[in-house]
Amino acid sequence: MEKIEKVLEILKEQGLDGIYITKEANVKYISGYPDELAYAVICPQGNYLITDSRFTELAEQSCPDFEVVNWHNYDRSIPKALESICVKAGIQKLGFEECFITYDKYEEIHRRLSEHQIEMKGTRNIVEELRYVKSEEEVANTRIACEIADKALEELIPYIKPGVTERELCARLEFSMKMHGAQDIGFETILISGAKTSLLHGKPGDKKVEEGDFVLVDYGAKYNGYISDTTRTFAVGHVSEQQKEIYELVREAQETGVRNMGPGIVASKPDTEIRKVVKKYEEYYYSGMGHGVGLDLHEEPFLGMYGTKIMQPGCVITMEPGIYIPGWGGVRIEDTVLITENGAETLTHFPKDLMIL
Repeated sequence: MEKIEKVLEILKEQGLDGIYITKEANVKYISGYPDELAYAVICPQGNYLITDSRFTELAEQSCPDFEVVNWHNYDRSIPKALESICVKAGIQKLGFEECFITYDKYEEIHRRLSEHQIEMKGTRNIVEELRYVKSEEEVANTRIACEIADKALEELIPYIKPGVTERELCARLEFSMKMHGAQDIGFETILISGAKTSLLHGKPGDKKVEEGDFVLVDYGAKYNGYISDTTRTFAVGHVSEQQKEIYELVREAQETGVRNMGPGIVASKPDTEIRKVVKKYEEYYYSGMGHGVGLDLHEEPFLGMYGTKIMQPGCVITMEPGIYIPGWGGVRIEDTVLITENGAETLTHFPKDLMIL
């Protein structure tokens, strides 16, 4: 209930009688609801979770502090269900997450609420600000997600060899994460090889791993909704001098980035220090080298040249610098990092020395 009390305080400060929450991660955070297709209303008169007949039993079990509203009982209309809640609760000014509602839904809700002289006001980041610093429980879930990911990658290593396809390796990795207890994969796995490794978000395909390839694996596990995020780059068979040079440069850059993470540090500082390390290849360096991770894969704080947020104890942030040379390939090394009172703790522990498989 502490989360809800904080939301109510913010609503009072902003002159709102309630808020309609539609972003899935925000609904999960504020209500404890573990599935999809649900929306929350928070107001002083009570808390409501709107979902449909497929999920009402789960919602009632998961969200004891919420009144569950089945929108199928309102002519299968979410706007009608929301209208009923607002009238019942006496809401006169309703906040809504303006970045996460479609125009047609907004139009219908606005039309219905206007009939009751209920005003709608767009809001941003009310719940996200609460999610910025993770609780002990959230950190514990993230630790387990990271442990699962580490184990799965260790099990994948013997299969990374010439002749195996990217898609096959990806399937083995994701299977292994689930066998170790992952609720799901954290996001779509990036597992690419050879020249494809210059693609920051390349997709695994039928390409076979070849001698001399880099193999880049960017993956994560999800545990109780919380996501880990790790990248490692491996070499197969042998490496050239340039491959060694770039790998060691990225490894040094990544370690430099982690050293420049900690409480009170502005989100742009790691990028400033990393640029000193990768100066020779700076034109191939991507400055978006870190982001918050939690219920969402990408959330504040975003590290990089334009980062303005201040890191705080309890923030969970990735550090993932890379060098990407079109037509040649790329290297990225990434860890999930917890900001502590005294500095930064790396939560993903798979080795970072160059492995030639």
